[in-house]
Amino acid sequence: MTTVEITRFRVPAERADALLAARPAMLRDFQADRGGFLDARLIRLTADEWLDIVFWSSSEDYAESRRRGANLPGIQTFFSLIDSVISMEEGTTTDLDQP
Repeated sequence: MTTVEITRFRVPAERADALLAARPAMLRDFQADRGGFLDARLIRLTADEWLDIVFWSSSEDYAESRRRGANLPGIQTFFSLIDSVISMEEGTTTDLDQP
């Protein structure tokens, strides 16, 4: 099973382009700095609400990522564009297809 991080957040519509532009650097920083990082999908729900689904090898890898926070420039830039976090949840995949 894979650990899944699900974060719903708000970004003002006028910052959407900046968020999308910052995403590749954030993902590069995650790949370089976050053990157990597997993949991520960013979903736009409304003009200002987004859903980020991140896949981790284990719950411990996800916890360590949370502990590290915005420790690298690409992650800092992406996080700085978020106006508010609506919810954060952790789960596990149950199907055989893994990302």
